[in-house]
Order: sequence, then C-alpha cells, then structure tokens
Amino acid sequence: MKPGRASKTALRVAIRRAAHQVMDQPPVLDDPIAIRLIGPEFARDMERAQHKVARDFRAFMAARSRFVEDQLATAVAQGVSQYVVLGAGLDTFAWRNPFPALQVFEVDFPATQEWKRGLLDEASLTQPANLTFVPLDFEHKTLAAGLAEAGFDVGKAAFFGWLGVVPYLTLAAFRATIRDIARMPPGSGVGFDYGLSPEVLSPIRRLALKALAERVASAGEPFKLFFAPADLERELRDAGFTRIRQLDSKHLNALYFTGRTDGLKLSDAGLGMLVTAWV
Repeated sequence: MKPGRASKTALRVAIRRAAHQVMDQPPVLDDPIAIRLIGPEFARDMERAQHKVARDFRAFMAARSRFVEDQLATAVAQGVSQYVVLGAGLDTFAWRNPFPALQVFEVDFPATQEWKRGLLDEASLTQPANLTFVPLDFEHKTLAAGLAEAGFDVGKAAFFGWLGVVPYLTLAAFRATIRDIARMPPGSGVGFDYGLSPEVLSPIRRLALKALAERVASAGEPFKLFFAPADLERELRDAGFTRIRQLDSKHLNALYFTGRTDGLKLSDAGLGMLVTAWV
C-alpha cells in the first residue's frame, strides 16, 4: 500500500454506509457523518445500490456497526471508559460519540489514516478532543505496543470494535490481537465479524464466497482467514475470553430488520458472522 492511499475495501464500506443513510428508511445505523465524509463519491453508486447483492452488503455493513455500537453502549453502562476501533477505516463513531467521558482510539494502517485525515479536512470535520489516532500495521507491531505508545491505559477495562479486518489477517496476527485484548482487565470485550470457512457452507454459498473473494483479491486485498464457528469459539476461549456470543444472519434480522416496510434484511447467503467476547 502506498503512502496516502487507502484500502479500496475501506472505501467501499464507507460508500455503502453513506448510501444506507439515503436509500434505507429508517436507517439501521443512523450515521449522517458518513455522507459528509464521503461527499459526492457515493452518489455514483445509487443505481448499483438498488441491486440485490449491493443491498445485502449494505444491510450487513449497517447491522454489524449497529451491533458493535450497541455492545459498546452496554460496556459503557458498566463503567468502561475506553473504546478502541481496530482497522477503523472511515468509521465515524468518534464524531457521533454520545458518551462525553469515553476515550476513543482509532487503530489503522498508517496510509489509511493519512487518507482519512485528508477527507476529514475536506469535509471540515475536526478531530474530537477525546479521539486519538493510532497508526499500526497489525502484521508488524502488536496491538498492545501500538496502544501503549498512544497513551491507552492498560489498567482500565476497554471495549474493542474490530469490523472488516479479521478475514484479511494471518492466523498469527489474529491470535496475537485476541490475546492482547484478553489480557485486559475484567469487563473488557471485543465485537467483530468473520468469514465462514468454505467447508461449512452449502455449495451455493461457497460459490457466493468464491465470487466475493475474487473481487477483493482483484483489489489487491485477498481474504486470508476463515473460521468454522466451533473453531472460532475455541480460539477465543484459548485466548482467555469467558463469555462468547455468535450471531448469524437470522439473529441479526430478528434484532434489526423486523417490521420494516422496505423489506431490507440480510439474505440467506450468510457468509459472515458477528461475535462478542468478554473477559
């Protein structure tokens, strides 16, 4: 990745989040900052956003962010005062943060943060006082080391949001990260998504995964890591987490898409899962 150049997948996620604010009413994730940050970029995608596959991706992007922010709210109610956004991309929570005492740390690849800062300047979005940017390449420096350099308090509980990152990691980098989080004080937790291993998918779902994997590989960001649910739970328990919850599309539809008049919901493709794990 060249300096100043962002992840193409991070841009696509941000465009879908902005499109969700316009195309789907009411939005599952209320994020007016997304439109300001992207600007006119997402307008070119309105026709494509009507397509079934694009609609499904958009629904999943909204649901996963909403889910993690809901889990964060639970953590804050229990006294957590630090939130770490791992692989933040163009995440906008820090500009929508409803918790004045919550310190937010955005961790991402240095080039992506450089690009994001440029978009923030163009949109006249100033950095909140309780936000700290933490440049970090997960493959070359541990999460603990990066956070320590940024003034993160390892003696206090924290919640970690980790969306759209795990499929692009090596297994070693994944394990190092969950071990760092599991060493945090009791009450700490993490919310993330992961891709299901091809062997646990039906033939049709495997074809859908193959098509998606080819698209992200063509963008220079290939998938590397998948899990079966039982294997993922074992990884988390081995790392030290005690309470683990996994949600598939059926659960997410029940949480966020019931009673909608526009029919927006997650499809049966079900390639991704959401997880929360607590220390």
